[in-house]
Amino acid sequence: MDLLDPPIDEGAVEAKLAELVRRHDLAGNFGIQVLNVVGGQAEKLLDRLPAEMRDRLGDGTEQALRLAMQAAHGSRSVVGGQPGWLNRAVTTAMGAAGGLGGLPSAMAELPITTTILLRAIQDVAAEQGFDPDEEGVRFDCIQVFAAAGPLDHADGSDLAFLSTRVAVTGKTMQALIARVAPRLSTVLGQKLAAQMVPVLGAAAGAATNYAYTSYYQQMAHVHFGLRRLAIISDRDHAELVEAFRARLKKPVVRG
Repeated sequence: MDLLDPPIDEGAVEAKLAELVRRHDLAGNFGIQVLNVVGGQAEKLLDRLPAEMRDRLGDGTEQALRLAMQAAHGSRSVVGGQPGWLNRAVTTAMGAAGGLGGLPSAMAELPITTTILLRAIQDVAAEQGFDPDEEGVRFDCIQVFAAAGPLDHADGSDLAFLSTRVAVTGKTMQALIARVAPRLSTVLGQKLAAQMVPVLGAAAGAATNYAYTSYYQQMAHVHFGLRRLAIISDRDHAELVEAFRARLKKPVVRG
């Protein structure tokens, strides 16, 4: 019978919580960097999209997320876990290519980037000791998208995704995708709009993709780091989530 290591002490728990708070704060900085590149406020970016495109974003994002889940999961048997910097490099290059051709190429790039983002989240889960092939972990990987994105002006108080966990079935997975898709469609719409900026399309596409990948990697570390901490500290996960929330800095008002 395998012997489990004794739970880590309170000092180690505090140090880990401090590290996760730092990651959360770092994630929030990426949106500001992108807004500096595109020169506007996130909520105004969507106005740059054609009305027809805005109307299609919701259904398109839900479909892209479903396909991304299948593709990301299937790709793990072909390509193993990738270092974080490589995922960022790939999505950055994809964003630059998507921005070169304006809206049509940006739309074509979007499902591929969504898949790579999900793979990046899965790689963080594996790094934290979780098996991305397990249904519950796959549920958690989609759940990380509930944190919206770096261009979203959430103030850090909406962290329900950290503690959500239900009995995972095919129906609950599809329901989760349907719930996450509207929030993700908003921030992906902002990404598309940023790639339409004249002259800066490629640069904005590269910047937004770098920011998105970095953001979701950091939020995945927070999500799976708290789950891992609950295991190694033998503490209740919900209790650790509340302790994490209590340690967050006051929200920063974004440009």
